[in-house]
Amino acid sequence: MKITKIETITVGEFFHICWVRIHTDAGHIGLGETWYIPRAVEAVIHDVYSPNLIGQDPIDRERLWAKMFGIAEGFGYAGAEFRALSAIDIALWDIAGQSMGEPIYNLLGGMSRDKIRIYNTIGSYGEYQDNEWELKDPAGLAQSYIDEGITMFKSYYSMAIPRDDQGNFVAAKDIRKALEPLEKVRNAVGDQIEIAHDGGGQWSLPAAIRICQAMEEFDIFWQEEMIRPVNVEAHLRLKEATKTTITAAERLFSKYQFREFIEKGAAGIVMPDLIWTGGITETKKIATLAETYQTPITPHDWTGPVNVFACAHISVSVPNLLMQETNRAYYKGWYDKFVEPNIVVRDGFLMPPEGPGLGTRLKADVFERSDVKVQTSDEAYEFNWPGFIDPGQTVGNVWTDAPE
Repeated sequence: MKITKIETITVGEFFHICWVRIHTDAGHIGLGETWYIPRAVEAVIHDVYSPNLIGQDPIDRERLWAKMFGIAEGFGYAGAEFRALSAIDIALWDIAGQSMGEPIYNLLGGMSRDKIRIYNTIGSYGEYQDNEWELKDPAGLAQSYIDEGITMFKSYYSMAIPRDDQGNFVAAKDIRKALEPLEKVRNAVGDQIEIAHDGGGQWSLPAAIRICQAMEEFDIFWQEEMIRPVNVEAHLRLKEATKTTITAAERLFSKYQFREFIEKGAAGIVMPDLIWTGGITETKKIATLAETYQTPITPHDWTGPVNVFACAHISVSVPNLLMQETNRAYYKGWYDKFVEPNIVVRDGFLMPPEGPGLGTRLKADVFERSDVKVQTSDEAYEFNWPGFIDPGQTVGNVWTDAPE
């Protein structure tokens, strides 16, 4: 089996999303996805990765991952390069599952569980305007999650705190004001639901410590990205200053960036974002590394539908899963517009995907939308490290042949 064509698909309505479809001579079409700076991702896919993948066997996922990483790493791999790699990797796993007639989780070792506990991150789309609901009636919003069997939700209480450009100063009165919705939830529903908090990486270390300590009385399940995950020692100092578990971090790319956070215990819970950190191949390795330190993972999701499917295969298979992030405003709001089937959430649990591969595909009418853009690559050549074309010559083991 060989790769014959690679497509990228973007739509104007959700301008951050980029889907990838990999076609094979066996008729299989693998689907992948990433989020953020799609034009840069498209450029990486079509200018760099696709020429190296056309004609290759898509089953050789480890070899192709290493090939893409080897190209990107020479210039600094984190960013659009890894988002592109992640989307391609998911599509390759989809092809592998389709060709073997198995869901991806069976290729990862089978099920560790038959359903996946979820938590809901507050978001808004269509009928579900949960961000606005939280402002008007935070206790009512929390009760709506409880009524659906959801056992935890995540909010952004510190976003309401005024801050200077670097988040260095934070006043006690502003913290108290920002935490009023949290207090209302606890007073209304008690411990019927867990509450996680995401700081969005906005704060300096002293400010983050002050906010975390102020929130401790409300028994927060975890504190996520109160500071940027650029310094392991700073995360350790934050961990030592609060009794709340520190979660990190969707902004970390690859096992190499996660390694020190896991080894030093700076991340009490590990949160990889599968469509940024290297796809299914790399997320499985990050989960295994975390498992050796008795650390659970909770895959990050606040993006598109393909990510949730890919995460579900990881989440159902790895033994050290804590729970899976979801956003009901998205899976009840707009995922149905683009994929079939949609994910199934029942009584606070995500059901494992059914069918071979990912278990979903882009709807045919996506390609008929007025705001859709499709780019295609179908020619093979090796990426040229020096940056000029000298047909027929070699640089090390890399041929510099390029299409006319």
